[in-house]
Amino acid sequence: MPHLTPPRSWKADPSRLLARLPPVTLAFVASLLLSLVAVGDEITVGRDATLYLHAAQQALALGPGAAFQVYAWPWFSLLLAATHWLLGLPLEVAAYLWCALFMAGSCALLVALTQRALPASGYWACLVVLSVPAFNQFRDDIIREFGFWFFSILALWLALRWLERGGWLRAGLLQLAIVLAALFRLEAVIVFAAVGLCLLGELRTRYGWLRLLQINALPLAALVMAAAVLLAGDGLSQPRVAYTLSLLDPHRLWERFDLMATRFAAAALEKYSWDDARQIVFLGLSGTVLLKFVTLSGPFALPLLYRGSWPLLADFWRWLKPLACCWLLYFCVLLVFFVQERFVNSRYVSFLHWLAVPLLTMATVLFVQRFPRFTKLFVVLVMAVMVHNVLPSGAKKTHFREASAWVAEHTQPSDAIFYDDSRIAYYAGRGFPMTGLTREQAMLPEQAQRFRYFVMQAKPDDPDVQRWLSEQHKRVLRQFANRKGQTVLIIGD
Repeated sequence: MPHLTPPRSWKADPSRLLARLPPVTLAFVASLLLSLVAVGDEITVGRDATLYLHAAQQALALGPGAAFQVYAWPWFSLLLAATHWLLGLPLEVAAYLWCALFMAGSCALLVALTQRALPASGYWACLVVLSVPAFNQFRDDIIREFGFWFFSILALWLALRWLERGGWLRAGLLQLAIVLAALFRLEAVIVFAAVGLCLLGELRTRYGWLRLLQINALPLAALVMAAAVLLAGDGLSQPRVAYTLSLLDPHRLWERFDLMATRFAAAALEKYSWDDARQIVFLGLSGTVLLKFVTLSGPFALPLLYRGSWPLLADFWRWLKPLACCWLLYFCVLLVFFVQERFVNSRYVSFLHWLAVPLLTMATVLFVQRFPRFTKLFVVLVMAVMVHNVLPSGAKKTHFREASAWVAEHTQPSDAIFYDDSRIAYYAGRGFPMTGLTREQAMLPEQAQRFRYFVMQAKPDDPDVQRWLSEQHKRVLRQFANRKGQTVLIIGD
């Protein structure tokens, strides 16, 4: 890969923007401070966090194997358990610490990657990486995506160095980073494919094939080991791996997509347009993901949509090809998931924004050069979004903690309780509910008799709730509300 030297006209004077810290260091330190602000006022963890923390508790109490009984891919939980065992930190503290460090590391790596393509853009890259809402909105949460983001970006940073200089050691480090990312989310394996795409032009030479072998040595070894296990008759029974492979099944994928198109045609199209249903659905799914990408870019959507920035796509492809290839592949992964599972959310889309940080920075530098009068206003807007990302946006869930205290005091661990939100069970010391039922399913007559208590978010005067209470001969034992009026009901006989 040639040395990346951007046109001189792109070089921005950073002295107006900041400070004396180098951009990479600034990104790391500022990210830690933002995470500290984000979690400093939290009184409850997120829904998914209760699963990870409960799996870690089980690993500490019963051994690492117990975590797999709670969750099929519990490597993040095992990391938390190991941190508690080694350092004595409370699990929640350890989780927030690791998430903050992973986030800060991701920010620093992205700034370094961006400076590689555009040397004088470091401080602008700091503004981008610290304020894009797509991933900064999760600073107060405990999610395994933090590890996935960090090790995936680290792998891409190593990929750029390996593509420049080659070598078995660099290839091994790159593959190790991808494996570590996959321990958080299996989608990280697309980085292998992204690097492989970058090598397609070199496969006409013997050296190109050697480099392809270098980057695929670890996956090939894994395939050999898997084949050996299968031949031994033990089979592969990892539920998470099996689920991921089922999503990629072409036959099942086409059936789901065809069913979606057929239902859309029957519900919304005249029969003369039924043949176009598949194209409409495909464009609709793609457009939805792209719209989420644009809207979650925050203020940087403006430079991105500015027509003068569009030629930068070619520069992004040329200078940071592994990131560009990974962006395209992950976009395809999101479409597959959208078809198979019928939804896609901002948490999943956010990885596209990590990959696009250099592009957003390039577009921003060009935008402020073309419209210098708006630079100060734009920076103020970005800083406002940065602060908004980490400040609480709603009332605290004090009613969750109050309901948890009531459950812990007035019920027994052996009581069958349905929890509308797993956090109440977690803070009541009852672990993570494993009923597998939605609230609607639990309230059905054939299921309701299984539970002695129901802990759910609802208004006590809701007509549907009142009718259900009457039918099931139950009553509201206690109710708890926060300052916004959100209510948790404790329902029993």
